[in-house]
This record gives sequence, structure tokens and C-alpha cells, in this order.
Amino acid sequence: MVRGWYTGASGMTAQQWRLDAISNNLANVDVDGYKKDIAVHKAFPELLMRRLNDDGVYRHPFGSADAAPVIGRIGTGVELNELYTSLEQGAMKETENDFDIALDGKGFMSVATPYGERYTRNGSFQLGKEGYLETKEGFPVLGENGPIKVKANNFMVDKDGKVWVNAEYADGDPTRLVSKENNAWGQTVLLDTLKIVDFDPERTRYLQKQGSSLYKATETSGAARAMEAGSRPKVVQGFVEASNVNVVTEMVQMIEVNRAYEANQKVVQSEDAMLGKLINEVVRL
Repeated sequence: MVRGWYTGASGMTAQQWRLDAISNNLANVDVDGYKKDIAVHKAFPELLMRRLNDDGVYRHPFGSADAAPVIGRIGTGVELNELYTSLEQGAMKETENDFDIALDGKGFMSVATPYGERYTRNGSFQLGKEGYLETKEGFPVLGENGPIKVKANNFMVDKDGKVWVNAEYADGDPTRLVSKENNAWGQTVLLDTLKIVDFDPERTRYLQKQGSSLYKATETSGAARAMEAGSRPKVVQGFVEASNVNVVTEMVQMIEVNRAYEANQKVVQSEDAMLGKLINEVVRL
């Protein structure tokens, strides 16, 4: 009976973890680029039940058997295995803001922070005081050549992540461009290319969330690797990626959690009632 208490209690704890994950998902449903968490559980190892009051030996045609024959298996409860982050694509939301950038496909944009390079899917950027493209928290967005410095209404990002700006002339001479590169659009020059990275598909799940829609590479996830042309996601300017949380699905799961929690709670109460009856009534006889 005491084992039943622990089994029911472990089930209640598991449902509490699920409820925490669902609540966090619902709280961040409107955060751009947020990826929902899923609580993954696993069962404790099962125990083999053996008959202990046997005479020690019994005969078979091929000899004696174990002194305590196996009766069967019994479960010992459940525990949290991990909080798995689902990285499936969120919906695209049009904002018509030049500073908003979304990735259509796998990959992460790189951001410079005081703690090192971090990665994000939240492309809701802004123009910093020093002219750099930054996150809402003030972290510079990285290009392949470093932080990207632009001007309002003076840049565009194409589907390959290349950042183009209006040409600036040296000493006012239209024949002398400050940049050495010029494309077929005329008075525009290539400033930089967004640094988009990815991880081993089997290890992406081990990225560590750090708040503000930022992810940190870990030893298990491995280091970030720059995505080559042809494998890079499509970059869409003027859009942001919404969270991949489905409110209806999360609410249904919350109802399931509450019912499962109540069921485990009744198991504990029933075990307690049976043990009380055993001690207070059966033992007297």
C-alpha cells in the first residue's frame, strides 16, 4: 500500500510539470518566435514480484527452479524525463515594418550579447541609438562581418538574407561609391549578409532557453554552424514569426492534466483509506 502512495504521488508530480509547461506556453502565446515546451515523462523501472513463501525447491522435468518464482511485474511510478522544445514553424505575421525579419524554414539568426553569441527566431528588431540593428533588449544582430549598421528607410533585406543599402558617394562624387560592390538595382550596395546558423538536427533539442527568445548552444547540442547558400531558410522582411503555440490545443491538454491529477489524487486517498482500515480494524481481529 505504501508503494501505491509513491506511485500516485509521482503521477501527481508529473502532471504538475505538464501544467507548468502548458501555463508557460499560454503566457508566451503572443511572443514573436516563441517555441512551445512539452513535458516528456518516463516510467520508473518495473519491479519483478517473486513468491517468497515457497518451500525453496520444486521439481520440473529438467530439474529444480528458483526458490522464489516470478509472479509478475509491478510499476513504480513516473518521472519527468525532459522539457522538450518543439521547433516547428510558427505562422508569418505581416507588420510592414522594415526592421522586422522572419525566417521561413530551419535556422536561427545570431545575436551578440555580453555573455557571448546567442541565437533567436524572434525577428522583431529595432534601430539602436548608434545605428545598429538590434533586438528589443538592445543586443546587436550579427551579419557575417559583424554587427549590422543601417539607417531608417535606407536598407532592404532580400530572401537570401543579404542586406542592401542606398549607395553613398565619396566626397559627393556619384562615380565613386563608398562600397566596392554594386548590384543590378542601380544605386544600392551590398552591406552584409545576415548570419544564419543551424545545429545538428539530432541535437537541436538540447539548445538551452535563456529568456527573451534567445537560445544558447550547449555541449550536447554542439556548436552552431553557418548555413551555406542553398540550405539557408527564406528571409522575409516586413514579417515576424508568431509563436507556435495553439491556444485551443493547450487548453484541451490543461483539462487532461487536471483530470489525470485528480485520478492520481484519488489513488493516494484510496490507498490511505485502505491502510487506515487495515490498522484500525483488521489488526484488532
